[in-house]
Amino acid sequence: MKITVIGTGYVGLVTGVCFAESGNHVVCVDIDENKVNTLRKGIPTIYEPGLETLLKKNIDSHRVQFTTNIIEGIQHGKVIFLALPTPPNEDGSADLKYVLQTAEIIGKHITEYKIIVNKSTVPVGTGEKVKQVISKYTQVPFDVVSNPEFLKEGVAIEDFMKPERVVVGAENPKAFKIMQELYEPFLRSGNPLLEMDIRSAELTKYAANAFLAMKISFMNEIANLCSILGADVDNVRKGIGTDSRIGKRFIFPGIGYGGSCFPKDVQALYKTAQEHKYEFQILDAVMKVNDKQRQNFLNLVLQHFNHQIRGKQFTLWGLAFKPNTDDIREAPALTIIDALLQKEVKLNVHDPEALNNIKKLYGDKLSYFTDPYQALVGSDALLILTEWNDYRTPDFEQISQNLKNKLIFDGRNIYALSKMEELGFTYYSIGRKTVFS
Repeated sequence: MKITVIGTGYVGLVTGVCFAESGNHVVCVDIDENKVNTLRKGIPTIYEPGLETLLKKNIDSHRVQFTTNIIEGIQHGKVIFLALPTPPNEDGSADLKYVLQTAEIIGKHITEYKIIVNKSTVPVGTGEKVKQVISKYTQVPFDVVSNPEFLKEGVAIEDFMKPERVVVGAENPKAFKIMQELYEPFLRSGNPLLEMDIRSAELTKYAANAFLAMKISFMNEIANLCSILGADVDNVRKGIGTDSRIGKRFIFPGIGYGGSCFPKDVQALYKTAQEHKYEFQILDAVMKVNDKQRQNFLNLVLQHFNHQIRGKQFTLWGLAFKPNTDDIREAPALTIIDALLQKEVKLNVHDPEALNNIKKLYGDKLSYFTDPYQALVGSDALLILTEWNDYRTPDFEQISQNLKNKLIFDGRNIYALSKMEELGFTYYSIGRKTVFS
């Protein structure tokens, strides 16, 4: 099938390459000429495990190509996916500028039946707006479909190739049939394609992310209570995670959620509720807990040093919002960095993939290291902000030698308390007792 993907950000690039891998002929469109030229060379513009191999393979097989010519893309695809940014406005609502501008261009240039698919995360009612815009400029028949993505950064290729479910919102049975045909190769294990109305499909994406964000914030509240009561959050987590109604995922306490989806999607859903005069109290609490959790971690550091941290040097391990990605959007590390810089703390930073993105943001305000142990030299403490596997079984002897003090603040609970006690570290974590050397 001929497919066009407009937008080669995280969702668009993964979508285009994975559809090409299943035998479709895909044209990916982006206005950024430098990005398009990079992708044409088979070099991904994001870090995602497995993506580079698939990208090069499908370029060589002539199943995926990249262009800045949107009209060429519109003419090519029977199905046109909109994978465009929907950043939050100042009030938390989603900005649909790029989606609606693209809809106008489509309306002016389609010459035959097309399916226009909103792959971006968009507020309820966006499908209707896209349809209205396109209809202003053409009499050519078309359908608008909502097909939200449920990709997890770090395992996005696997999520796309083996989805737990595919959600399709449409009005026309013809559109459902074509979308079913398109996704059939990915659903051979029996996982469902769920057909529904467009508004329900749009809301499903927000509801899923908001619920997962709620689980994270709930567990962070439990962790805070554990600290007060002298309980161990790891034991509580295991105790509730074995309940099939709750499950083991998204109940790890830490310094809060971040990334490209949860923060803006929770805000956007909350804003949508406000616009319809509904007070979504749970989401309000979720956002407040998430913001507070980062400050709670900073408070551990401040209290240890009696609030005298000006002139100290700290090493930060982990800057991306989660492991296996270079994405720093809304990363908790950013809040920590900003607060420490305001306190005039010198920061050495390391991350396996996100250093370049951090450097673009902070420039010479930070000291950057490709070797995590070199980043420790002369530092007063190590702060762990992202739970990369690279940090899970480190050389603790090297850490001890390089740090001024055997002091670790672990925002992701990646080390066993017994191990830290045995090694003689002072070790702070989330929702567990503090180990003192």
